[in-house]
Amino acid sequence: MTEAARAAASAEFSDVPLDTDGVPHGQPVLDRLVALLDLERIEENIFRGVSPAESPVRVFGGQVAGQALVAAGRTVPPERRVHSLHSYFIRGGDPTVPIVYEVDRIRDGRSFTTRRVVAVQHGKAIFSLSASFQVDETGMDHFEPMPEVPSPDSLPTYAESAAGYLEKVGMARLPRPIDIRYVTEPPWRARETGPGEARSQVWMRADGKLPDDELLHVCVLAYASDMTLLDSVLVRHGVYWGTDKVLGASLDHAMWFHRGFRADEWFLYDCESPSASGSRGLATGRFYSQDGQLVATVVQEGLLRVL
Repeated sequence: MTEAARAAASAEFSDVPLDTDGVPHGQPVLDRLVALLDLERIEENIFRGVSPAESPVRVFGGQVAGQALVAAGRTVPPERRVHSLHSYFIRGGDPTVPIVYEVDRIRDGRSFTTRRVVAVQHGKAIFSLSASFQVDETGMDHFEPMPEVPSPDSLPTYAESAAGYLEKVGMARLPRPIDIRYVTEPPWRARETGPGEARSQVWMRADGKLPDDELLHVCVLAYASDMTLLDSVLVRHGVYWGTDKVLGASLDHAMWFHRGFRADEWFLYDCESPSASGSRGLATGRFYSQDGQLVATVVQEGLLRVL
């Protein structure tokens, strides 16, 4: 691992901004995420990454997706931008040991480049990703307009929304590199009124300033995309992690990147769930920049077992 990543993984936060609930946030926490995405190249097409000292029981899915995309992107010329990724979560990752990312250079064409990445721990694959990169081209251009929603500055912070629920809400006590503001009722509150519309809307942004590295901004968006997507499934059934007996995990995750953006500026994450069956829930999400441009689309299926 790089020295920055090694330091980031073991760092204990002190003298950093604290949210109203005492959880670290802001630029130092974002800087650690950037360091964790700075993979160590240990051999041609082989990279190594680590997890933060404060982690859930399994490696956070957005982290391994972001790191895998970094590995893929570092084998592609910078003028070719990622336009899609398709991935599968195969096994739960162990946050206490490094993750090795093996890149297969599938194809280098005149316009498109394809890479496949397998994340390995303890000699077994835990995650696989295929990503496609393209040179800039002009052509047809349209998108569905952004829903009308309140501005992010008018909404409560994540800590304010989670007040009174902190001991039960998912990753509420972990350091927060992403600033999240719920437009719809937060799922841990919505469950109190029973099943509702299968929709979740949040404003998000990296909580600080990111370097001017286009691939990094895409990887941070990939990281953030796994944070609230399945909320749209859970609110439909009036349940939530921690407050109800729900077991879940991401099964697969796909993203399409349509237009340029900065992940340290506000973007709306508009998510809905068209179906749930067989202990699996399907969720789709659209990322809009604050000026209304559709910048990315996400689809994920998650394992959701209500005990």
